[in-house]
Amino acid sequence: MDHVISLRNVTKRFGSNTAVDDVTIDVPSGHCYAWLGPNGCGKTTLIRMMLGLARASSGQIVVRGKQVPSQGREALSRVGAIVEEPRFYPYLSGRANLEIWAAHQSADAKAAIGGALDRVGLSSRAGDKVGSYSLGMRQRLGVARALLNDPELLVLDEPTNGLDPAGLQEFRGMIRELVAEGRSVFISSHILSEVEKMADSIAIIEKGKVLASGPVEDLIRGGRQAVGVRVDDPGRGLPVLRGLPFAREVRETDVPGAYEVLVEELADDQLLATGRELFAAGIGVLELRPVRETLERRFLELTGDHAGELARAELGDVPPADDAPTGGTDR
Repeated sequence: MDHVISLRNVTKRFGSNTAVDDVTIDVPSGHCYAWLGPNGCGKTTLIRMMLGLARASSGQIVVRGKQVPSQGREALSRVGAIVEEPRFYPYLSGRANLEIWAAHQSADAKAAIGGALDRVGLSSRAGDKVGSYSLGMRQRLGVARALLNDPELLVLDEPTNGLDPAGLQEFRGMIRELVAEGRSVFISSHILSEVEKMADSIAIIEKGKVLASGPVEDLIRGGRQAVGVRVDDPGRGLPVLRGLPFAREVRETDVPGAYEVLVEELADDQLLATGRELFAAGIGVLELRPVRETLERRFLELTGDHAGELARAELGDVPPADDAPTGGTDR
């Protein structure tokens, strides 16, 4: 499989602080790959190094088959990117901002402005000054700008910040359309539910280190799968659950009489067998359901102490934080 991005033992230090720690990943071409972690974990720092905006302390970065930074011009010639919050001239319209950027690119870039505005849903507001735009609208304008050079690869740093639920759904659809066209998307995010729906593969990081990476389905499959059950007689029901041949472990939950029977791989016949054994023992079953791992639970399991911060951020209680003491620039 071709890789649009390959990182080998990439490390970035700021004095005694290691922001990115020995990262090795491959991003398949034609995929949406999510770089997922809590605030301050090194997401933006890695993106800046991939785009030649910061230099790695050690390691190798290859983008579109070219070394970065030594072959940066060739590597990034068909890369569109947003790094941190996109910046525009607030006193000019959205279209005028794109025209200024396109003037430094090519005639093709200028011709692509209308289509890019349509794609991000800003055609009706293209004539308004950017100073009147919401954060979500500025994010979408940033994506439009990133599309003007017909990129093979889009690198988007927290692009869903400020989007409402409808905007999130539209953005997710746009990303999947871009991937269906054969483009590659590398996206950093802390919105777990959206990443699970949007990405083909992910890397989960904490304190600059990759904790797990691979296809979303594989990472979820590697987490908890269980039969969820609640009985009317816990004293008699627990021994029955522990005696099930497929039960790896039986865990109590916070709900009285409720348990999770952990299994290697969840199947419908395990739910049927659980109910059958309990009924045969004369124990009432109040609830019986499958418990499948989600990306959110897998993330919380892997990241431990930082999980609370990310959960609050997903609910909008914690503003995004910069990953490194460097300024933001859009390429």
